[in-house]
This record gives sequence, structure tokens and C-alpha cells, in this order.
Amino acid sequence: MRHLVGALALSTILCSALPAYSDDLTASDRIGLASAPNKLILRVTLDSPGNADAAIGKGYQDLYVDFIKKHPDWQLQLQYMSQDIGTEQAKMLEQAKAGTAPDCASVDSFVLGQFKVNHVLADFTPYFSKEEIADLFPFVRDGISDKDGKIYAWWWDTDLRVLYRRTDINKDAPQTWDDLKKAGLASKEQGMEGVLFNGGRYEGATFDWLSNYWDLGGKLVDDAGKPVFGDDENRPKFLKALNYYKDLVDSGAAPKRVTTIANYDDLNAAAAAGTASLFFGGNWQLAQLKSTLEPDAFAKWAFSPLPGPTADKRQTGTGGWTFASFSKDPKKIEMCANFVRDVYMGPANALQQQLPTRASLFDKYPVFATAENKTFAAALKDGQARPGAPIYPEISNQIQIMMGDVLSGTKSPEDALTGAYNAALEAYKRL
Repeated sequence: MRHLVGALALSTILCSALPAYSDDLTASDRIGLASAPNKLILRVTLDSPGNADAAIGKGYQDLYVDFIKKHPDWQLQLQYMSQDIGTEQAKMLEQAKAGTAPDCASVDSFVLGQFKVNHVLADFTPYFSKEEIADLFPFVRDGISDKDGKIYAWWWDTDLRVLYRRTDINKDAPQTWDDLKKAGLASKEQGMEGVLFNGGRYEGATFDWLSNYWDLGGKLVDDAGKPVFGDDENRPKFLKALNYYKDLVDSGAAPKRVTTIANYDDLNAAAAAGTASLFFGGNWQLAQLKSTLEPDAFAKWAFSPLPGPTADKRQTGTGGWTFASFSKDPKKIEMCANFVRDVYMGPANALQQQLPTRASLFDKYPVFATAENKTFAAALKDGQARPGAPIYPEISNQIQIMMGDVLSGTKSPEDALTGAYNAALEAYKRL
């Protein structure tokens, strides 16, 4: 979720500002000797040598170079995605259908289901041990597997959602929805904004809210991938979770401006400005707050699990990135799997402090041995990812529209849900 998800327009760019090496192993679009006979076309996000942070970019390039030195007869032909991730993933899916996709590429877990259902992914099962697969968090293992247990991608990093709070204003962590409403109102009485969250037209607004619906046992799709969130069984649960958000705004426990918040950076900015005392955010924001705030200001902030309808019903949404191969050449598929294992399954997590998807890696790397990261690791055991159904992006789009209508008072929750559900069913018929 920390990556931008844009509208569907096509563009893939090559990075031209990679750090230079003194030997012949690197170029703006290549890692490995130019004379190496084997080429792996690799398309990646900015979690790579193209990262805007020079230190992280250099760290990734070092990892890439170390890897290619073990495979001197190979070169990596680099392609870098723009930050318009929705566009990039849609383009790559169409290329995969046409047989022109890269050999190895980053695939957002958010859309992995679309690639799986179109049968364009190479089988990764032979290249990862049973022990490695068993070590994955359950939601990760489910996300990359088919019904027969074969894996078609490697999910290398993840995240989760938590509640951040100023402990000088809200000493105790809210456990339930009612607790959070009281905390938001108490914060407002002290001149703060109350609880902030993504409520604008943004995938983050959907995903941050979904855990509330999941807490109630709600489902978005059935086993066939058909939308069911508005049927007789799920509709009451959906409305209850939606009205929870509506009540926060209507009561003043959350400001009306949440309908304009569509970026986690806006939440950080409010914390830095001293206007926020409560907000729903991602685990990665803890490091951002630490680097942004003065030490005494940062010391006032703490995080806790998202409140639930009851204290014992508190799931968290989880996301992250995978790698997959679109090649039909066994050597390239194996090379892609080896690349992911050596560069991203652990080393890249530590480099960027992005949560690993294997429980054992939290013990292997010192950076994840902190009390905060151990808490995150414990929460991931009960993490829930988006459903791997092709219709999910459209469901998310409809929930975003619905959220704006309900929180702004334009439509009643009942009418907004009916409209969103009917639109999702129509979209499902067109798949």
C-alpha cells in the first residue's frame, strides 16, 4: 500500500540514474557483463537500484551485483516501472496474455489473482523448498498457491495496519470501536482533529477499512470470485462496518476532511504539524514518524492493533509485493526464482526494513529484532490479504465511491451499498 496505485494508463520507463561501478558489471539498464550470453529481462518497482533514496538504491545495486557474480554467464536486462502501479500491472497482464511479458517481474499482491486466473505465471514450486513454503505466513502461502498447493509467485514483503496515537492525549490504547469514538471525541476536546484515516478516492481507503468488515465475518466474494458483499448474508455486516466509520464522522470523533485524505503521507503530515493524535496507518509509518519528528515528539507516539467491534475481534489487512516469472524457458524460470531468493527473500527486507513474509526471518536479521517488529510479526499470524479474485479492483473502486458518498452525506449507507454492489455484479458479468 505504500506504493502509489494509479489509474490505468500504460507506461514503463527505464531508470537512467543508477549508481556507477568501476567494473563492467553495470549500466543504466543492465546488471552483468554485456558479453554474458544469457539474458533475463527483469521488470521491477523502485524497490530496486532505481530507488530515489541514494543509499537504498546503492544497497540494492550491491545486492544485484553480488547475485550476478554468482552467475557470470547471465545478465539482468532492467526495466523499471513508473509509480503508476495500476497502469503498470494492467499493461503487464496484457503483455503476459500476448506472450510478450518480461521473464521475471514484480507483481503486486493486490492483483496477483488476476495473473493466476489467466494462467500466465510459471510454476515456481520446484525452486522453493517445502520448509521455505511452510515458513510463510498463512495469508502469504494462500495468496501464491493454487488449490493443488503449487506456487506461482514468491511474496517477499508485507505490511499491516495499526492505530497510531499520542500517549500524552490518549494514554490507553482503544480496544473497541466504542473506545475509539470516545478517544476521538476526547482528542477533539483538547483541540486536536480526532481520529484520521484514508477516506478519499484511494485503494488505501478501501483496504484500511476492510478489516472492520472482516472482523464481523463478512466476505467480499464467494469461492468462484463472484461479489457477495451485498447479498442477504453479508449486507448487514457490511452496513454495520460502514456505519462505524459514518458515526465517527457524524459524531465529530473524526473530522469531515477524512473524505479528502487519500495518501498515508497526509497522515504523517498531520502528526508532524501537531494536529493529529490518532490515525489509522501502516507499520512502515513508524520509521517515517521517527525520522520526521523531533525525538521528544516521537516519544509521545505509540501504536496498537486496530480496534474491533469487540476486543477479541481484531484482524488487520496485509499487503505487499511478489515476484513471478512469465517465461516458458526452464532456465529463465529457475534464474528468476534464484534471483528472488538471493536478493529479495531476506536481504531486501533488511535493506529497506520491509516486513518479511517468513516468520523465521524476523529472528535472522537484527533489524527485525526490535520490540516493535516482534509485535508486527505476531500480528501477521492473523493477517488477512485482499481476495485473489479478478473482480477485487472493481469492488475496491466501488467501495471508494461509496465511502465518499456516505461520509459526505450525499447518500445513505443503504443506497450507497446497493449501488456499489450492483455495479460490482455488472462488472463481474463482463469479466
